[in-house]
Amino acid sequence: MITVLFAAPDLWGEYSDVLPQALAEAGITAQVVQEADSGTVDYIIYAPSAPLQDFTPFVRAKAVLSLWAGVERIVGNATLTQPLCRMVDPSLTESMVEWVVGHALRHHLGMDAHIVNPDHRWIPVAPPLARNRPVTVLGLGALGTACAQALAGLNFPVTGWSRTQKTVPGVRCLSGEDGLRQALTGAQIVVTLLPRTPGTENTLNAGTLALPARGAVVLNPGRGPLIDDEALLAALDAGQIGHATLDVFRVEPLPQDHAFWAHPRVTVTPHIAADTRAESASGVIAENIRRSEAGAPLLHRVDRTLGY
Repeated sequence: MITVLFAAPDLWGEYSDVLPQALAEAGITAQVVQEADSGTVDYIIYAPSAPLQDFTPFVRAKAVLSLWAGVERIVGNATLTQPLCRMVDPSLTESMVEWVVGHALRHHLGMDAHIVNPDHRWIPVAPPLARNRPVTVLGLGALGTACAQALAGLNFPVTGWSRTQKTVPGVRCLSGEDGLRQALTGAQIVVTLLPRTPGTENTLNAGTLALPARGAVVLNPGRGPLIDDEALLAALDAGQIGHATLDVFRVEPLPQDHAFWAHPRVTVTPHIAADTRAESASGVIAENIRRSEAGAPLLHRVDRTLGY
């Protein structure tokens, strides 16, 4: 009998039924518990916001399986010696694609002018075709790749940028510092989906925000610290950036007195672009435990040196 410790108490209600079912369907005989003697635990299911912070007693644990896609709040934990896997949930990817495509099309089509039009102005100016609207996606992990391909499928010319060179069908892929400048130069929509690491903080700053086409749109469903807030506000005030739609922030919930709330060219969404769904996430967890018990490599294992 495998013992699985569910160390994310706030989420237990969502997983209490579907996780045991997913394990059983994967052929795994396991008990899923919220409390256990640390020496009896085989796997730990975890959210970085959970009370558990000291992994030292869990000498038997074969892996820590995070329920979050981002692992920046746990990857530096010195007590964590077990393999760590991040969550790559098909439903999370699906919802991220929907958010990015929806907001990209909103700005591409100029929908705000028609939805909020109290003066009933008649301005018969059609938007350009998607093929004339260059889009740059910063970050080509699972989420960035899916979003880049979805936008390319709508005929946007998409450039993807990542720290290391990648190949994505239908997407122009660049890497490195020179590649970042090249990817941003002339972009009319910029999507940030990089992981949060010391090397990605303030990727969009005063210098890089000057590179897109004047009036470009920034969409950030990735991580709040990817953008220098003050630099973004200055770029918005100067008209260099025409609009920013932001789903993630350095402090969440976003403080009521933050300038983003009142800025006329900022849309705030409350960290809803992508969410882990318990049913599909349980399937990912069950598959990883099955693989571990069979001696196969774990899926989505975090490289602790890279931070993701």
